[in-house]
Amino acid sequence: MNLAIDIGNTRTKVAVYENDIILDIEIFEQKKIVEKLEKIISKSEKKPNIILTSVKNFDKETEDWLLKRSNLTIINANTPLPFLNKYSTPHTLGIDRRVLASGAVLKFPKENRLVIDAGTCITYDFITENNEYLGGAISPGINLKYKSLNDYTDKLPLLTINEENNLIGDSTNSSIHSGVINATLFEIQGFIESYINEYQNLTIILTGGDADFLAKRLKNTIFANQNFLLESLILLHQYIIDYDK
Repeated sequence: MNLAIDIGNTRTKVAVYENDIILDIEIFEQKKIVEKLEKIISKSEKKPNIILTSVKNFDKETEDWLLKRSNLTIINANTPLPFLNKYSTPHTLGIDRRVLASGAVLKFPKENRLVIDAGTCITYDFITENNEYLGGAISPGINLKYKSLNDYTDKLPLLTINEENNLIGDSTNSSIHSGVINATLFEIQGFIESYINEYQNLTIILTGGDADFLAKRLKNTIFANQNFLLESLILLHQYIIDYDK
């Protein structure tokens, strides 16, 4: 059994893999990680392989607990990666972005890749066909846009993502939905078109919590996978094994 664990800003995701096939995915609050993993690990006859990434500081107590019950690999700044990091401040590149870039390189070899992760923030990461990571962009995600409108005004309500959004809002609520959703779509579409104009042989990967919602509304051909970070962890785990041989 292989477990891919992604500890994000708000939630923890765990994917259970067997022979590179996802058997199950669980999503829960970080405070429940020991309780949830205990149940998952207990189903395995031998120690599972766990590959873990966290955008937060991972506490030593939980790490020690996992080390006793699994073959644990934690992705950190010293993990070998399948690309050359050409960020001007390479040490500041987030672990989640490193994992996604690795997954893009390993799944789509010899192609230019643009990874768009639509979560709390929307991140754009570009890796060339020569496996050089050049950088990208970071902007507020959909829910962050909704929250900021409520936080920084006196009267605008706090709304959540809505399937129905018209270009022209005919009320305060519908105007907010139009502004947040359409601004996000126009932004992503604009980035994609700019990259397409600049680079040929481009594969676009859309992932993150809002990937499915956005994929249905974007014009370009994209590879949409809400759980691409989890898949990338499994691909990276095999890369690390081969690297150490």
